[in-house]
Amino acid sequence: MILKKSSCLMRKEDLEDLLHYYYTTSYFTSMVAIIRIGIWLIATSILLSCHLRISGCTLMTPKSHGKPGRFLTLGVMNHVLLDPEKLLMEDIMSAVMTVSHVLMVKCLIEQIPVSRCSDPCLPGSWKKARPTINTCCYDCVPCSEGEISNITDSEICHICPMDQWPEMRKTRCVPKVKEFLSYKDPLASFFSITVMIRCGITCCIIRTFISYWDTPLVKANNRTVSFILLVSILLSFFCIFLFLGRPEDITCRMRQMSFGFFFSVAVSSVLAKTTMVCISFKATKPGSSWRKLVEVRVSYYIIVICSSILVLICVIWLSVSPPYVEFDHHTYPGKIIIQCNEGSNIWFYSVLGYLGFLAAVSFVLAFMVRTLPDTFNEAKYITFSMLLFCSVWIAMIPAYLSSKGKNIVAVEIFAILTSSAGILFCIFFPKCYILIIKPERNTKKQLIEK
Repeated sequence: MILKKSSCLMRKEDLEDLLHYYYTTSYFTSMVAIIRIGIWLIATSILLSCHLRISGCTLMTPKSHGKPGRFLTLGVMNHVLLDPEKLLMEDIMSAVMTVSHVLMVKCLIEQIPVSRCSDPCLPGSWKKARPTINTCCYDCVPCSEGEISNITDSEICHICPMDQWPEMRKTRCVPKVKEFLSYKDPLASFFSITVMIRCGITCCIIRTFISYWDTPLVKANNRTVSFILLVSILLSFFCIFLFLGRPEDITCRMRQMSFGFFFSVAVSSVLAKTTMVCISFKATKPGSSWRKLVEVRVSYYIIVICSSILVLICVIWLSVSPPYVEFDHHTYPGKIIIQCNEGSNIWFYSVLGYLGFLAAVSFVLAFMVRTLPDTFNEAKYITFSMLLFCSVWIAMIPAYLSSKGKNIVAVEIFAILTSSAGILFCIFFPKCYILIIKPERNTKKQLIEK
């Protein structure tokens, strides 16, 4: 029987061969044979318990009967143990003791037991000493938000840089996610599609008004002011694209200034139309002094003066504290919010307050003349449009103050879209209905009869 000399561990097949060998020979009945098997099993079990992988271990048996000790190599022990002529019973017992002693010592050297009352603290946590007399006792505390530890039994946790954040296990820092209302965002896509649709509708209305420029309906409703109002609404829709995408210093300044200017022109045009309705009906009385104002282009002066006041507010705003890009690291953990800081909230709310004032004046005037008998009296439509305008922006302020991150931009865009669409639909859809669906009502005869 040939056994491998390169392994210290006994395989199951080797043990079966060994038992079969002794069973078929006269050595099976010998006590020596039993002891030899026992030596192999003991050595193998010791090696397994220590998880050692050795191809050869040189051991020396102690002296017996005045004879020098013998060298035994575990790699070749198989051959020696199977040779009854080369090993005495005393040598066998000495070999058992030597194998057990040396292998156990080797196990202790390679696996030194540690005396501790707490388990090691894994990376992502730190050691917090317990209030006891034993200094080796501690608790493993997870690192706080924004901190990491990448070694076992760390004494402290390290804070990540400003632009980084710990991963889930808090063992390393990863770059923070940058958040803004990008064009790839579903909400931004929705706003973009909505803007394009409403811009298309506005362009169709402008084309319709130009086509019916000399008709009684268009003339009766101050066609030049109506055209200015339509263009300002169209530009108000387009300025929404300045709110989308990654904010920059130039876009932060342009978005508020362009929004404020276009809206001031639009609301000033509505105010001019409402004022002209009031003047026109007061001028119908015989000998009224209001007739002189009808001939003067009052509506143009109203638009220029009201818009100039808002331009002055914007110039002062840009001179004192202009808007700029801000990187917010603290609102949301693990995110950097890139947003526009308005610079001065006083001037920002001054713009909104001035627009609200113009809308409130237009609403009051339109409400006063809403019941005047006239086929083309648009005062009641102006009343609804200004009521919607004021309601939207009043509701927008608390929503704006309570929002964070890109939701602030979404709230402002929604307010611009809603208020602009309210003016467009309430004032111009009834006119388009008459121009396209009911052209028989667009005559001077109808105007005189009513």
